[in-house]
Amino acid sequence: MDLSYTERLTGDMGPHRWTVVILPGSAEALGTGKPVRVAGTIDTHGFEATLLPLGEGRHMLPLNAKLKKAVGKSPGDEVVVRLDRRLG
Repeated sequence: MDLSYTERLTGDMGPHRWTVVILPGSAEALGTGKPVRVAGTIDTHGFEATLLPLGEGRHMLPLNAKLKKAVGKSPGDEVVVRLDRRLG
């Protein structure tokens, strides 16, 4: 897998008010509209996470506190997400 997205961070998503990156067209690229465990980078920072389906062919990548701090950006800022491989 070698997928790349340049998107803006979105804040206050879901009941936990997560900061996320919405990945358009990800369901087609990943072959599923279900949750998917992946590894990759956001900007230059490595991560492992579960992409959560949003419908309309999209997934969201939630940023945990450690990753959000490492990236050092806020909602509205642009990030580059690379998905390198599926996990599990």
